[in-house]
Amino acid sequence: MAAHLAGVLVRLKEAEGLDVIRGAEGEAARAYFGAFGYTLRAGPDFGFDTRSRRPPRDRVNAIISFLYALLRTECASALGAAGLDPQVGYLHALRPGRPALALDLMEEFRPLLADRLAVTLVNRRQLRAVHFEPLPGGAVQFTSEGRRLLIGAYQQRKEELVAHRLLRQRVPRGLLPHVQVRLLARCLRGDLPHYPPFIAR
Repeated sequence: MAAHLAGVLVRLKEAEGLDVIRGAEGEAARAYFGAFGYTLRAGPDFGFDTRSRRPPRDRVNAIISFLYALLRTECASALGAAGLDPQVGYLHALRPGRPALALDLMEEFRPLLADRLAVTLVNRRQLRAVHFEPLPGGAVQFTSEGRRLLIGAYQQRKEELVAHRLLRQRVPRGLLPHVQVRLLARCLRGDLPHYPPFIAR
C-alpha cells in the first residue's frame, strides 16, 4: 500500500488538470481504505471491507463518518475565523451548501485527528457493539451513549500536543486547523511562496 501511494505522489507532480488530480486522490483513497481494516483488532463486530458513507453500512464506517463530520466543522470554523470563505475550495467540487475549502483543508488532518482515533477506540474496545444501532436499509448509527463517548474521546485527542515543523514547537492537535488556515491566508496574500501542509512525524 505504501509503495502504491508513493507512486501516486510521483505522478501527481506531473498531473495536468483538476480531473487528473481528483482521479489520483480517488486511487490513493481506495488503496488507503483497502488496507485500513488490517489495523483493526476487535473481531467481527468491527469488520471493515470498504469505505461507505451516506449512509455508513458498518460500525467502523459510522465512527469514521462521525469523526470526519466533527473535523469538517472544525475546519470550516477555522476558515471563517480567518476571514476565508469555506465554500470556495480548490480540489473539491463547488456545490451549493458544500464547504469545499473546509473539505480541502481537512484532508491533511484526517489521519491525525480522525483515522488514528477511530483505530484506537476500536482496538482498545472503548467503543463496543452496544454503542451502535441499525437503521432501516442497512445503515448503522451511534446510540446516544456512543456519541457521548466518541465526542469525549475526540475532545481529549484535540488536547494532545504534536510537533509542528514550521513553527518549531508543539501545539495542541485541535489548534492545527487554525494554524494551517493562518498559513493558507498568508499564502493567498502573497506573504508565503506556497502553502506548507502539515506533515506529522
